[in-house]
Amino acid sequence: MNRRKVLAGSIAVLALLASACTGTGGSSKGADAEAPDDPSEAKGSITVLTHRTDLVQDGTMKKYAAEFNKTHPGVKVEFDALTDYEGEVKIRMNTENYGDVLMIPAVIEKKDYPTFFASLGSKAERSAKYRFTDYSTVDGKVYGQSPIGVVPGFIYNKKVWSEAGVTDWPTTPADFLADLKAIRSKTDAVPYYTNFKDMWPLTQWTNVNGSVGCDTNATTKLAEGDPWARGADLRVADTLLHDIVRAGLVEKDPTTTNWEASKPRLAKGEIATMWLGSWAVVQMRDAAKQAGTDPADIGFMPFPAQQDGAFCAVTSPDYQQAVNVNSDNKEAARAWIDWFTDRSGYAEANLALSPLKDAPLPDVLKPYEEQGVKLIDLDDTKGAEVKSIDNQSEVGIYKPDYRQELVDLARGARKGSLDDFLSDLGKRWAEARASLGS
Repeated sequence: MNRRKVLAGSIAVLALLASACTGTGGSSKGADAEAPDDPSEAKGSITVLTHRTDLVQDGTMKKYAAEFNKTHPGVKVEFDALTDYEGEVKIRMNTENYGDVLMIPAVIEKKDYPTFFASLGSKAERSAKYRFTDYSTVDGKVYGQSPIGVVPGFIYNKKVWSEAGVTDWPTTPADFLADLKAIRSKTDAVPYYTNFKDMWPLTQWTNVNGSVGCDTNATTKLAEGDPWARGADLRVADTLLHDIVRAGLVEKDPTTTNWEASKPRLAKGEIATMWLGSWAVVQMRDAAKQAGTDPADIGFMPFPAQQDGAFCAVTSPDYQQAVNVNSDNKEAARAWIDWFTDRSGYAEANLALSPLKDAPLPDVLKPYEEQGVKLIDLDDTKGAEVKSIDNQSEVGIYKPDYRQELVDLARGARKGSLDDFLSDLGKRWAEARASLGS
């Protein structure tokens, strides 16, 4: 499954939202989806839109519904799995018929959440129990809840790294480059795999933001300053990606990469390292089982930067589940979201970070816990502002285009210097901020 979403920004999408905000959809702005006092008394039939086509096809979602019905017998749950989730849902949201429960599409601006979704409660109430409430809070109310969280990191083959003589995590970008060079000289593995052709994996590099400086206000800094200033997190990340490619530590031809094929290749040790997220560990371990190699060879390490002798890694939500503001069964829809978040075991099954603040870390993050990696939750108060600047500037920190250009620059497929490239990004960002009055 191609796992990560990409922000849309076309004129057609903007037109869609304009029409949706002026009357064809979201007619019950400000509605609440209140939790039932007694789960057994909740009634109604709900449709849940999901991007997890794999879990619908293999019957896993049906099993979740059966477990839900043990405590909510009066609620019938049906699933509508969409392969092109973003594309199809943004069209449906021209009407009032976009399911009862859905994942909030990336195209919907945060300020418009009350138009399309019913409130799940106040930020003050929900933030005491759940992570990621900032990401869907508008005027003090929360409109979405992610059932899982993710943490960025390098997926790596521990056996390959060990064969190269590297057993400790690198603590600086320079150390990381040196380790990749050791892999190149001492093993047959591709030291780093870009996944250039599939594009979306390149967007994962934006998740470095916050990890380098160990700063919970990293998103705010994007809104107020230059993301590519000297020492800024994104400049450090993009410089490392550039230097990896420039040093010839990647596949021979990035234009021929293949995401699905890369998983068994990493499992078998043909690829040493990829920057992704904790969500990918289970996929790589499954690939190892299928390839007949040891799943324990799949490791996960943080970005090579430390503050006060400690690594940091940011947490972020996956798709956030929300209740359609037009639903006739808001209470039943809310009951599903609460149960799926709190009691389904979905986070554990996916070896993912639970949104429940008091939940233990998943096994894939035990190395982080043992090594004292600090997990930080970013303040997303200005997240919507950052996305507006990003769209206005046409830089695309949540899109793959500029990092494809960065890789092309590093491998000599386009002319220019890294400094000029990053300076141009910063200039465009500043002009967009000024035009938006940020």
